[in-house]
Amino acid sequence: MNEPQHLLTALFLIPLIGMLAIACGPESGARKMAIAFSSAMCAMSAWLLTMFKLDSASQFQFVERLPWFTQPFPVQYYVGVDGMSLSLVVLTGFITLMAVLASTSIGDNRPRLYYSMLMLLIFSVQGVFLSLDLLQFFILYELELIPMYFLIAIWGGPRRSYAALKFLIYTFFGGVLMLAGLVYMYSQMGVGSGGMATFDMVELAKLPQLLPKDIQCLACLGFFLAFIIKLPSFPVHTWLPDAHVEAPTPISMLLAGLLLKMGSYGLVRICLGFFPYFFVDYGPQIMALGAFNIVWAAMACLIQQDMKRVIALSSVSHMGFVLLGVASLSSAALNGAIFQMISHGVISALLFFLVGTVYERTHTRQIGEIGGGLAKQMPTLFYFWMLGTMANLGLPGLSGFVAEAAVFYGSFTSPMAQLADKGGMVQGWIIFAGLGVILTAGYMLWLLKRLFYGSELEKWKGHLSDATLTERVVAYSLSFSILALGIYPLMLSKYSAPLADKMAKEARGHMTMTYESKPAEVAVK
Repeated sequence: MNEPQHLLTALFLIPLIGMLAIACGPESGARKMAIAFSSAMCAMSAWLLTMFKLDSASQFQFVERLPWFTQPFPVQYYVGVDGMSLSLVVLTGFITLMAVLASTSIGDNRPRLYYSMLMLLIFSVQGVFLSLDLLQFFILYELELIPMYFLIAIWGGPRRSYAALKFLIYTFFGGVLMLAGLVYMYSQMGVGSGGMATFDMVELAKLPQLLPKDIQCLACLGFFLAFIIKLPSFPVHTWLPDAHVEAPTPISMLLAGLLLKMGSYGLVRICLGFFPYFFVDYGPQIMALGAFNIVWAAMACLIQQDMKRVIALSSVSHMGFVLLGVASLSSAALNGAIFQMISHGVISALLFFLVGTVYERTHTRQIGEIGGGLAKQMPTLFYFWMLGTMANLGLPGLSGFVAEAAVFYGSFTSPMAQLADKGGMVQGWIIFAGLGVILTAGYMLWLLKRLFYGSELEKWKGHLSDATLTERVVAYSLSFSILALGIYPLMLSKYSAPLADKMAKEARGHMTMTYESKPAEVAVK
């Protein structure tokens, strides 16, 4: 069966066309148009999934390429998907539709501008996952700063200006670091590899054979720092809780569900794919950073009094599993890290949506002011909250368990854990990361108890309503996805596992070559 022509280009342009159509249309029709375009994008991504060839999941498919100009450097439109990027494209279509449906609270507050900015945001995010040209990747990666800044600054909470500016400064600084790494890599390719400088990401996957190891590590540093800011990772994570607290509920869903995945996707696609020697040399330190993220952010959740801040710091904790999995150079852990991207995208979107439903009824996010007992008047929302809580703490049978179990198993048995001189330290950090699972159960169950159990306050009696039809549609859709991925994880891993195996095998090959040249006492066991 032949691949459909221009399918990725059509999918890529839908949100951009939607932005223009909404911006030029009437205010009264903005929401309907946004639902229509996001539904079209979701349907087309599902069609793309059915047309994808599983026997070539580690290769790029539906590739489209159009050169723009060649001087002073080559620039081209270049898109394609493999198993990992396809999974993120489908996640983007799904979460976008859920966020648009959840945007009921926007009402008459400039809906045309809101939905057009939302579509521009999705255009840039989806473009990142589709791009096979590194310069195109960088431009789209930075483009999301504009709509996200305005979405927080205009429709956010009381401290929205501060949160939007902080988000802009942190992520812009990350973009500067990425640009520095990109320029350095390009210049070194032109000098040190026979003038083969290119932004072609397929060709750049051959960098381990084209550039010396020390140049690779220095070039990777700019990309790595940019991606852990977006992930986010300690100590450059402080923009995330503020952005989440002040952003409207649908934008928090997009921020946690999609924007953080740009950082994790970049770690796998660019840092590990182009610069494996960086992880060979600094893998144990990166695994330690991931483990520290998991435990430290989980501990911080225990003292928070704002519902949104709890879920925001929980995202920092859970994205630590991505760092742990990627740095282990194990196919099982890397596949678990990719699974965590998708799983966390759905779980975090559900939890932020549920926080929004409680806030819409109580007009507060302070747990102490709510006082508990909400289950009596909101039984349906309570059941959704319970499922989201169990998914976030990694209950077996739900998607969160699959990702975390794969990362822990793959990391503990990984090549990094078998190093004669560093294996004990690595395994110690993995055991330390296991404390995060216990802490997550603690703060999530405590949050559920303080919101829904006990006696309700007098001020809530008879004044709170259960889930509306739109809220049920969004919550059921996200909940079903969590259950489906947890019960049958092969529906996702069959797309990502071939790529994870390929990348881990190549990275282990570079690791073997590195340690064969070192004394026996530091060789792989």
